[in-house]
Amino acid sequence: MTQAADVSVLILAPHGRDGAVASGILEEVGILATTCPNLEALVAMLDVSACAVITEEALLNADRRELAEWIERQPPWSDFPFLLLTHRGGSPVEHLTALLGNVTVLERPFHPAVLANAVRSALRARLRQREVEAHLKERQRTHERQALLIRELHHRVKNTLATVQGLLGATARSTHSVDEFYRSFADRIVALSNTHNLLTEDYWQTAPLIEMFRNELAHYDDGAQQRISLEGPPVELSADLAVPIGMAVHELTTNAAKHGALSAPGGQISVAWKVSDLAAGRRLTIEWVERGGPPVEQPRRKGFGSTLLHRVLTHQCHATISIAYDPEGLSCHMDIPLIEERLVPEY
Repeated sequence: MTQAADVSVLILAPHGRDGAVASGILEEVGILATTCPNLEALVAMLDVSACAVITEEALLNADRRELAEWIERQPPWSDFPFLLLTHRGGSPVEHLTALLGNVTVLERPFHPAVLANAVRSALRARLRQREVEAHLKERQRTHERQALLIRELHHRVKNTLATVQGLLGATARSTHSVDEFYRSFADRIVALSNTHNLLTEDYWQTAPLIEMFRNELAHYDDGAQQRISLEGPPVELSADLAVPIGMAVHELTTNAAKHGALSAPGGQISVAWKVSDLAAGRRLTIEWVERGGPPVEQPRRKGFGSTLLHRVLTHQCHATISIAYDPEGLSCHMDIPLIEERLVPEY
C-alpha cells in the first residue's frame, strides 16, 4: 500500500439511488468516488482507498466475514474510516458499528454538505494515518541501518586490530633499531588511518581507489615534471578490499621512495587500472610501473612490503600478484576480484 494510491472513496449502496446520489455529491466537490457492485468488490479495493461509504442494508444482506478479516488484519498504524448510511429515526445496528470500528453514522436523507464534510474529515484522518505509517517505516529503516552499522563497526575493528598486530610483528622483524621500527610502524599506521578516513566518510562502506593513490603519491608530484600518472575509471572499494589494497599502495610507495623511482629526481610512477566484467564477476586490474630511478635488482630477501603484497592480497583478497624487477624499474601487476555487496544500505 502506498499513500499515492489512496485517491478513491468507495461507495457500496446497491439498492435504490443512494449510490448515484452520493457519487454525484462527492464529484461536485472534487472528490473521486468509485461505486462497488457488492461487498466482495469493496473489500478487494480497501487497500488502495482512503475511506468507504456503505449503506446499512448493504452490510445486513451480505456475508461480512471477508470484511471483518480485512479490518482485523490492519497494521498498527491503520484505522480505516467508514461512513455508515442509516435510515432516519432508527438506531444503527450495534454489531455493524462494532464491526467497522472507525465509523461515522449519517442518517438519510442528508444534506449534501454533511456527506461532503464527513468524507473530507475521513480523508484527512486517513492522510494522518499514512503519515504515521511513513514515520514508522523511516524509524524501522533507521533502526536497521544502525544495527548493520554496529555489526560492520565490530567487523572493521576486529579486522583493523588484526592488521595492526600483523604490522607490529612484521615491522619488528624487518627493522634493526628502535628508531627505524618507530618510523616504519608509524608510517604504516598513518597509511591505515588514511584508508579508514575514506571509509568513514561513507559510513564504513567504500573508498575511492584514486583517492587512495592520491593520499600516498600526491606529495611526490612536483607538478612541473609530472612524476605521477594516475589513469583509470572511478572504482569504489569495499572496506574488506580497501584496507589491504591501501596498505599495499603504501608499501609500494615506501619502496619507491627508498629504493625505486621516487628516490631519484627524475623518477616517475605510472599507475593504470581497469575493471573487467567476466562471467565469474567483476575484476580490478592495477598496473604499477616505475621508471627513471636507480637500476633495479632482484632483492636478496623478501621485505615486509613484498610479503604483504603476496600474502595479504592473495589470501585476504584472493588476488593474483606479480612483481617484475626489471633493470629500468619495478613493475607490479595486481588482479583482484571486486566485492559487489554493500553491507549497509545507502542513506
